[in-house]
Amino acid sequence: MAKTSTRSKSTASYKCSECGWTTVKWVGRCGECQAWGTVEEVGVVSARTAPAAKVAHPAKPIAQIDGSEAAFRPSGVSELDRVLGGGLVPAAAILLAGEPGVGKSTLLLDVAAKAAHTGLKVLYLTGEESAAQVKSRAERINAVADNLYLAAETDLSLALGQIQEINPQLLILDSVQTFSSAEVDGAAGGVSQVREVAASIINSAKTRGMTTIMVGHVTKEGSVAGPRLLEHLVDVVCQFDGEKHSRLRILRALKNRYGATDEVGCFDLNEDGIESLTDPSKLFVTRTRNPVPGTCITVTLEGRRPLVAEMQTLLSRGSGPAPRRATSGLDAARAQMVVAVLQARAHMDLSSMDSYIATVGGVKISEPAADLSCALALASSLNEFPLPQDFVAFGEVGLAGEVRQVPEIARRITEAQRLGFSFAMAPATPEPLKNIPDGIRVFQVENIAQALDIAFNQRQKPTR
Repeated sequence: MAKTSTRSKSTASYKCSECGWTTVKWVGRCGECQAWGTVEEVGVVSARTAPAAKVAHPAKPIAQIDGSEAAFRPSGVSELDRVLGGGLVPAAAILLAGEPGVGKSTLLLDVAAKAAHTGLKVLYLTGEESAAQVKSRAERINAVADNLYLAAETDLSLALGQIQEINPQLLILDSVQTFSSAEVDGAAGGVSQVREVAASIINSAKTRGMTTIMVGHVTKEGSVAGPRLLEHLVDVVCQFDGEKHSRLRILRALKNRYGATDEVGCFDLNEDGIESLTDPSKLFVTRTRNPVPGTCITVTLEGRRPLVAEMQTLLSRGSGPAPRRATSGLDAARAQMVVAVLQARAHMDLSSMDSYIATVGGVKISEPAADLSCALALASSLNEFPLPQDFVAFGEVGLAGEVRQVPEIARRITEAQRLGFSFAMAPATPEPLKNIPDGIRVFQVENIAQALDIAFNQRQKPTR
């Protein structure tokens, strides 16, 4: 048996006690997590090359590899399947992170029950609650199934024993920071413990062809807690977000080896549990009998998914030396920029007016495509002239007053038509719009003055 040449080199090693980052030279500040005074010497590291071994499974041409082993199978939760790219993949390791109280455990308990109803054998290991507490929640949200097994464990060896005993097709670990191994020093949640627990669970998943979903904690900045190695070990990293005062919860994929990362899943968290929202726009739009000044509907994109949201504005005569600019649900800097553009390019006197701009339903809009809707809502509030209820507008507004193009114009218009809107205002494009459905009239505008003229005077004909 042929051997490669071996040599050893001994150097001092230094490790960060916070994130596990290592370096061969001591530094005062960690190069990974930027913490001060956490880099300590951990001894001598010996590096050796390993001898070549006989291969048990020789490499094959890629065309001869059986891809059926990595085929998607539905989880029973449509919005989760959308984010994952089609469903659960055997032997896949999925990390789900989110703020405390956002509904991670509720979501995964619902996923476990619905996957069990599809015929999968599911094992739910909880390290944060007792089995009785999880059972109580399962009864409340109607998540009880015969194929769903539940155990409360915090020891890694006992968790592996449960996996060996049940031999599940889907494993849910809630959460990875609460489990610990007796073979590794440190308390549960430490860098070494999280690394050991994750590596052992993932190794078991790959060996058994078992899909694994692990819950991960987040830091105060919102990133996944623990060593960055944890995100490299898993196949999919998902983020579960939502405002505490809103029922909407959004699931995003930050990393996905089996599909795209531009899809989002929407859920409605209520007292009866959590439900998939195939049409979440109803949470973001209010319907009144008569049109109200100061409101305008826009179409925003979450990943590749168009969502209809409502922009509401209120202008009032200010009493202080400087007008107040309050915003909720969108970027404050962009809202102030829109106000400035209306004053400079549309000659609207807002210098003595307090402005209040908000979105409906707690939705957060970060893309510039909402600028045009915000400008029209402000003009509507100032003129006390309501816009039609079947009207939507989207487009980025520049400082020169121009309305710039935004991605997926046709997709946004199609979504608006599907929800019953009859008029849409969009940025002008060099080429005619394609794939526009019947039943909706499209106004294409080049600048903010033209947009205001069409919206409030209706002098021009729509373009398609």
